[in-house]
Order: sequence, then structure tokens, then C-alpha cells
Amino acid sequence: MLTNVEHIGIAVRDITVSNDLFAKLLNVQPYKAEIVASEGVTTSFFNVNPGQENQTKIELLEATNSDSPIAKFLEKKGEGIHHIAFAVEDILAEMDRLRAEGFTVLNDVPKRGADNKLVCFLHPKGTNGVLIELCQEIKE
Repeated sequence: MLTNVEHIGIAVRDITVSNDLFAKLLNVQPYKAEIVASEGVTTSFFNVNPGQENQTKIELLEATNSDSPIAKFLEKKGEGIHHIAFAVEDILAEMDRLRAEGFTVLNDVPKRGADNKLVCFLHPKGTNGVLIELCQEIKE
């Protein structure tokens, strides 16, 4: 079951400039930045509602190479919303449920993503043009 909007991913050309912009907009500093080498991306995360039980975040995404999905997105569409991510308790069960409902799941198995999450994506052709990400917290 989808529990809440976990984050909204925004593709940016310059993460330093965008960090400054979103820090002013949200009146908070990013709480985390990391490189996800497997996706060719640098990420930066902001809590929109710090201290709340179900926190919604903004994830800024900057390409680290010209072959990354974010670089291709920026080339085709420019800066803007790249995906909406939903938190799930059991990503494998949710992937099975969504496949049974007719959605195209782009990953055979979840992969490690940013911010200590297992992630998978739904093809935007089946979700009104919106790339959907499912996120499950990794329990160490």
C-alpha cells in the first residue's frame, strides 16, 4: 500500500544554484546530499515539513554524466518535476500488486536508491505521463 508522498524529484542543471533557491523557498537547508553512481546523479534532499511523522521531501537531481537518465530528461524537457515518489511498507508486494493491476514496472527487482531507500519505477506511459517511484526505507 502507498502510505504517503515520500518526495518529489526535480531535475536541475546546477544543484548548487538550485540548493540556494530551494533553501530560500522552503526556509530550510538541505539535510542530505549524495551521489548515486549507478544512476549518474547527484542528489540533494530538503524536508518540507520537518518533525512531522510522514515527512514530504524535495529531491533535487543533477546529472553527473551525459548518459544519465537525468541528463536525457534535461535535454528533452528542461528543468522541472522529474518524478513523484510514494513510500511503501513492502516494495516487493507493491510491485506485484501494481503489475497485476496492469502497470509496467520498470525494474525486475528493487534497487538501492538515494536517502537509504529501495526503489523501483513505474513507466510513465501507464501513469498519465508521470514517472512514479516507489520507495521503501532500508532497515539495516
